[in-house]
This record gives sequence, structure tokens and C-alpha cells, in this order.
Amino acid sequence: MTFFRFKTKLYPLIAIAASLFVIVFGLVMARSEDLCWYLLGVLVWLCIFGCFQGVLKMLPAFILFGGAFAGIAYASAGGDLAAALSMLNRFAALFLGVALSMSVAAVRMTRSLSQVHTPRAVTLGMLISMSFVPMLKGEIKQVREAMKTRGAGSVFDPQILYRAFLVPFVMRLVNISDTLALSVETRGFTLGGGLYSIYKKEYPVLSDLLFILGIVAGAVLAVVL
Repeated sequence: MTFFRFKTKLYPLIAIAASLFVIVFGLVMARSEDLCWYLLGVLVWLCIFGCFQGVLKMLPAFILFGGAFAGIAYASAGGDLAAALSMLNRFAALFLGVALSMSVAAVRMTRSLSQVHTPRAVTLGMLISMSFVPMLKGEIKQVREAMKTRGAGSVFDPQILYRAFLVPFVMRLVNISDTLALSVETRGFTLGGGLYSIYKKEYPVLSDLLFILGIVAGAVLAVVL
């Protein structure tokens, strides 16, 4: 086993713990002007440890919502830049925390939770919730492609939106829920207290420790300096 390497995938439980730490610390220290430097350092740190794709996916949402709410805070505070910066810090912390969580594969998270004997209901909920958004995006894309093939027209037309998009989309979700239930059952994923085996286990390495220490050390420096 390689004890030190900068992995493209962090150990899931450490990644989730770091994500929660960044979000909570960002919300608590939002009014500090030095927080923006800490969050910028976290951004660089995530990219170094292979979370660049997650950061890139969340960037448009941060620009849109963070900028909009920062503008609202600036206007409502009578042109106070500190209020706008505080709101921007909150959204930046949330954006970085979610970007870090998105870098964790659902399968690896399930294995890690099972290794520490997390209740099966919690493990199953995490697996479904982490897999739902990518699956939802894929289903929306397929329905839109089917609309284009049939020449259904624009989704901004209420009648077309209902008949050509919403109805097929809901039907596909119902079928997916049935398939998911059967898939979970056939893989032996029960909510009872039965024994189960994990054939490929997840273990943290030294780079994971370096990652979480860097996150915490940056927070300490942001408070002390």
C-alpha cells in the first residue's frame, strides 16, 4: 500500500468531515474580512487534492446566487460593503463545502459508512441522495432529446411543458424508483440487522491526514492572525 500520495479521490469520511468544518467555520466567521483569504486557500487546497471538477461544477451556482444575495445585502444595508462581503463569505463557504462533498463517489461513501457500522437506513439514504442528482440530470437530458426528436417545440409553452416534458419525466421517475427498489433488494441491502460483507474496503492514507490538517490549520491562522 502506498502510504503517501496525493489521491484524486479523498477518503469519503474525511472529505465529508472537512466539508462540514468549512461550512460551519465559514458561517461563524462570515463577518471577518480575513475569511475570504482562508476560503481562497481552501479553494486552492481542494484543487491540489483532486477536487477541481467539483469546484468547477459549483462555480456557476456560486457566481449566480452568491452575487445576487451579496448585491441584495449591499442594497439593504445602505451601501455597506461589509454586509455584502459577509453574505459572499457565507455562500463561498457553502459552495466549497458542497464542491468537496461532490468529489466523493456514492459507492465509496457507502463502503466507508458500512465499514464503521453505520445504521443501514442512514447508509441507504446517503447512497440514494448522492446518486439522485446525477440520475435526475440524465433523465432530464433524455426527455429533452425525445422532445427534440418529436419536434415538440419550446418548453416555455405551458401546454408543451406539461404534456411533452412533465408527464414523461414523472413517469420515468416512477419507473426508476421501482427499479431502484429491486436493485437494492437484489444486492442484499436490507434495513435489518443481518450480517454483510465488504469486499473492497476504504482506508485513509497519509495524504488524507495532510488534507484535513491543512483545512484546520488554515482556520486557526485565520482566527489568530
